[in-house]
Amino acid sequence: VQLQASGGGLVQAGGSLKLFCSAYGRSFSTYVMGWFRQAPGKEREFVATISWLGDRDYYLDSVKGRFTISRDNAKSMVYLQMNNLRPEDTAVYYCHSQGDWGQGTQVTVSS
Repeated sequence: VQLQASGGGLVQAGGSLKLFCSAYGRSFSTYVMGWFRQAPGKEREFVATISWLGDRDYYLDSVKGRFTISRDNAKSMVYLQMNNLRPEDTAVYYCHSQGDWGQGTQVTVSS
């Protein structure tokens, strides 16, 4: 599946951003989708995942209650709503599915 992430930017601590991931694949509605991130000098880490039906989601502990993953199968889109952002959320965010990665979108949170 081909993935394209967008929506990143610069925001102050406490602010919000919404990330978008467009997916191109014939069976998108059957894919589990996820978001990962990679901060400078650190390994890529899991952030959130959502089931193909959208009825189950899982989060990195540090983002629980602040981030929400969702999807629209009719539009082949996955979203990550990020609220109450912290400087430690600064990273390149990637969407992921079926072993494929999007190009990433930069999120920078200033203190």
